[in-house]
Amino acid sequence: MGQSISKETIDRLLVFQENEITEYHIYNNLSKMVNDQGNKELLQRIARDEKAHYDFYSKYTQREVKPNRWRVFLYTWIARIFGLTFGLKLMEAGESRAHSDYSEAAKEIPEVSRIAEEEDKHEHELLDLIEEDRLNYISSIVLGLNDALVELTGTLAGLTFALQNTRLIALAGLITGVAASFSMGASEYLSTKTEGDSADKALKSALYTWMAYIFTVVVLILPYLLISNYFVSLPVMLLAGILIILVFNFYVSVVKDLPFRKRFLEMAAISLGVAALSFGIGYVIRAFLGVDV
Repeated sequence: MGQSISKETIDRLLVFQENEITEYHIYNNLSKMVNDQGNKELLQRIARDEKAHYDFYSKYTQREVKPNRWRVFLYTWIARIFGLTFGLKLMEAGESRAHSDYSEAAKEIPEVSRIAEEEDKHEHELLDLIEEDRLNYISSIVLGLNDALVELTGTLAGLTFALQNTRLIALAGLITGVAASFSMGASEYLSTKTEGDSADKALKSALYTWMAYIFTVVVLILPYLLISNYFVSLPVMLLAGILIILVFNFYVSVVKDLPFRKRFLEMAAISLGVAALSFGIGYVIRAFLGVDV
């Protein structure tokens, strides 16, 4: 290339090459998977950029580099299962590229700094343009999950001490949860319609709310069906609720670029607080009424 490049810089460029060709294959795979034409063209555009960056670095290294097949497999399937936005933003957030490596390489090859800046800006702009139907209903999912977590953790905690029988607790919780899920879905439909949205969008909002609610109900009741000791079922149920909150808030924090810690702690505190209060109420009612099931 007409200039002497140190071994350290060549090693850095080889790492950059592997990242670029790996992401080229990921974006290319996903472009073949999606049906939306706009998303397909965006992914193909990013893939071409990644390949161009790979070719730029290869001019200096004079070597061909193979993609990281594990990363290609992993992020392709994460995006398939959890959606394009989540998979691709998670990939970008988890990249091993260090700004210091770019800075060091740029001392010998100034164009590296320009490419790195262009890539970061370009990819973020393009990723923000990807449209996914499910992301338009995040608020409906939040409504279903949050209401089910608060209501069911409280209900099950109260029933645990009041009934002290896992089968009865599961039965009462299931009846309460299923009825409440249809109520929440209907309320979301009417609320969305009142805001002037179409019947189709209102129906989708209601469906997402209902599915989120039902999913939470099933997960929270399972411990009472699988574990015979009700005092063991209770903490397992609460742990399951915390895991739902953890996973969902992590998902939202990635796709919406929102802070994770604050949202997670707030939602967990509300659910556990209601559960503790309901457990206490169940104790008082059982003692006051003298019920022995």
